[in-house]
Amino acid sequence: MSGRKFSFEVTRTSSAPAATLFRLVADGASWSRWAKPIVVQSSWARQGDPAPGGVGAIRKVGMWPVLVQEETVEYEQDRRHAYKMVGPATPVKDYSAEVVFTPNAAGGTDIRWTGSFVERVRGTGPLMRGVMGGAVRFFADRLVRAAERETGG
Repeated sequence: MSGRKFSFEVTRTSSAPAATLFRLVADGASWSRWAKPIVVQSSWARQGDPAPGGVGAIRKVGMWPVLVQEETVEYEQDRRHAYKMVGPATPVKDYSAEVVFTPNAAGGTDIRWTGSFVERVRGTGPLMRGVMGGAVRFFADRLVRAAERETGG
């Protein structure tokens, strides 16, 4: 019996330009600079097209001994970054997410970070949605802070 599908959405607004936010998210090797304490280590398992973080790239992020691998599946420069989890085995199946950056009238950027997954163990979906959505909320907050620090916003 297959598990149920769950999703979440996180929205933020930043005074930083979309290009800065996109660069930070798409550069898997830089996550350890702005996503601590959840991401202590970050690197490339494989570079993509365009290098380094384009389609086909696999970033490794996390904290030893758990380094999650996420593959870039869509890459629209300064606008959209979509990825899926490819390893190691996790408490969910078929995790995929995307971050969309939309310039706003105030001169900043609206961020929409969505994710979805299938529960691996029936009944764990609501808990895992809370855990994974909470992690993405944390990452979105840290991303905004890092981008605004860089741009003086």
